[in-house]
Amino acid sequence: MADVHDSITPALAAFIGRQSLFFVASAPLSADGHVNVSPKGLDTLRVLSPRRVAYLDLTGSGNETSAHLAENGRVTLMFCAFDGPPRILRLFGAGRTVLPADAEWDELRRHFPEHHVGVRQVIVADIHRVQTSCGYAVPRMDLVEERDTLDRWARNRGDDRLDEYRREHNVVSIDGLPTPIAACWPEPGREPI
Repeated sequence: MADVHDSITPALAAFIGRQSLFFVASAPLSADGHVNVSPKGLDTLRVLSPRRVAYLDLTGSGNETSAHLAENGRVTLMFCAFDGPPRILRLFGAGRTVLPADAEWDELRRHFPEHHVGVRQVIVADIHRVQTSCGYAVPRMDLVEERDTLDRWARNRGDDRLDEYRREHNVVSIDGLPTPIAACWPEPGREPI
């Protein structure tokens, strides 16, 4: 029932654009490390080309994907049709984290809405396998509304308290792997990025 495609076709890109929710999966190389699956929404994903996607990553309670990508690059993004014809789409790829201090930042950031608060990084994935499957067991659901809770939380914290939060919660994975954002708070005596 699975079909493999050479790339993200225009029809698949349109399908991605209609989805209000997607999932990101990553894992460390260690066999006893934790596999991470994160739901994402808020209009934060863009198809940049038939073999490249990126999503705007907002400050959260962890930073597992970024740590895993820094270690091994493996990432899978999954989209499910919760309305219309059933379909699941998986994008398998090699990902990396782009931080605000990186040369690519301005070019990537322009693809996303400006209104988000608490933006910490962009995750870019170069896709090597595009696979669709039936999605027959995925339930039909209606989107009631997007939540604004994360934006309100980040706005209420302000830049200084967001910086403290990231320093406390976003510099290492739950398995102790460093994230690229850790370079923003180097060891004493070293300059930040």
